[in-house]
Amino acid sequence: MKNDKNERYEIQGEKNAAAELNRGRRTAVDLAKCAIFVVLMIVSAFIKIPFPLVPLTFQTVVAVLAGLLLGPLYGTAAVGVYIFMGLIGLPVFTNGGGFAYVVQPTFGYILGFAAAAFVAGLIGGKGKITLLRALVAGGIGFLVNYLVGVPYFLLIWHFYMHNGGVWEAAITYNFLYMPKDFVLCLLAGFLAWRVRPLLERLR
Repeated sequence: MKNDKNERYEIQGEKNAAAELNRGRRTAVDLAKCAIFVVLMIVSAFIKIPFPLVPLTFQTVVAVLAGLLLGPLYGTAAVGVYIFMGLIGLPVFTNGGGFAYVVQPTFGYILGFAAAAFVAGLIGGKGKITLLRALVAGGIGFLVNYLVGVPYFLLIWHFYMHNGGVWEAAITYNFLYMPKDFVLCLLAGFLAWRVRPLLERLR
């Protein structure tokens, strides 16, 4: 009887150790993917395609992808690390870095990247994702980014920079770029739909 009990304890201990090892491996994989997206956020800040008034960058796409591929927590963490790096002075933002960057009109969009990653990750959920769900997550991630970015831009524009023409600034520097960002976020949803099954195999 004692031997049976000891054997059961040993088997349970082996199962617990295997489960712990598996959890550790999954965490290591998630952290590695998180680090990759931190790098992608930095790189995408400096890949610019000439566009009237404001250059086209791919950070919104990367932020939405981070949420869809890493989930809301790790996706937001990846973008959060990127923001932290910029605020402590590393030149990872489009125009440099440092805490003074918070008074840049476009800093709201940087904060919006984290919000977009979180919301896209929540909508995307876990496991298998349909194309429709991925596209909806990308589209709502886009809206969340602008819901944070536009008011921040206008507040800095008017109250810190003491500029007039708030409505004109909203159209010229914000609303005109919504269609291209919307298309890019839908592209992010499509990419997530194709790539996510591959990443699931790594877990």
